[in-house]
Amino acid sequence: MELKIGKRSIGHNHPVFIIAELSANHLQNFNLAVDTIKAMKKSGADAVKLQTYTPDTITIDSDNEYFQIGQGTLWDGKTLYQLYQEAFTPWEWQPKLKKIAEDLGLICFSSPFDRTAVDFLEEMNVPAYKVASFEINDIPLIKYIASKGKPVIISTGIATLADIEEAVNACVRIGNDQIALLKCTSAYPAPLEESNLRTIPNLADTFNTVVGLSDHTLGISAPVASVALGAKIIEKHFILDRKMGGPDAAFSMEPDEFRSMVEAVREVEKALGTVNYDLTEKTKKSREFSRSLFVVEDIRAGESLTEENVRSIRPGFGLHPRYLGQIIGKKARTDIKKGTPLDWTLIE
Repeated sequence: MELKIGKRSIGHNHPVFIIAELSANHLQNFNLAVDTIKAMKKSGADAVKLQTYTPDTITIDSDNEYFQIGQGTLWDGKTLYQLYQEAFTPWEWQPKLKKIAEDLGLICFSSPFDRTAVDFLEEMNVPAYKVASFEINDIPLIKYIASKGKPVIISTGIATLADIEEAVNACVRIGNDQIALLKCTSAYPAPLEESNLRTIPNLADTFNTVVGLSDHTLGISAPVASVALGAKIIEKHFILDRKMGGPDAAFSMEPDEFRSMVEAVREVEKALGTVNYDLTEKTKKSREFSRSLFVVEDIRAGESLTEENVRSIRPGFGLHPRYLGQIIGKKARTDIKKGTPLDWTLIE
């Protein structure tokens, strides 16, 4: 399975697509958002992802118990409305940020959180859509997103297997099979031991989609390991400096960390290569240091070959060691000096 986002192909035999998530790390400062996108490019990102919502399109302004955050998160003590008021990216910025990103060579797309956001992003002509983990059960929204005929990347952070199946089927029934599924753990930050990265190849086998990781763990271990398990998309939150604070600072990567992750991912890609049993020229040369049969004591013509005067040793210029049993007891055709690689022409 492959996707194409803009001019970039994603999937089998293509480089991992690395997304830097801006999220709330602009702190409501447009220039900071621009500087962050520039740093994303320098750090090796392929794409920047925005979020398109307002407090009123994602929730309502209520402080009753249902809207209070109190699950042991970074945001406890706030209402949902207060959190999203702090975190949202002003819509009037987004066309400007997209142009800045594209001028830098980055792909720019977004997560819409309601139909009006989809319509807005269609006007921006985004090349793909992301469905956030907490929206995976909003099937009407997913259908509307899928109806635009563009790739749909779906995070699975709060989803059961049935939820994922329903979301995928919603896209397919609309006629859109350009789907990627991202393994995600919706904890902020997420403990490594809850990552369950082995789910990634299972997602690919189960749903026949491009797969990847939307990661909230600290450090680079999980995303790098996910590539070895078949992840073709990596998404990480990006911040210029965690000391700036903000709703997502604690689980966002700084530029140097992001760059280290990208470099490690690219190294893993090189190491993974393909299924290949052919020997490289260097490996063929190294075979000279493998085992073979050598004469290890002087042998006179007519004398028998024994386990004392012939052994399997390094290097590999003599007969294959598999022939040791066959040549023991045979006679030397001529005098053979110690250190001579054994050859059939030396044996009667």
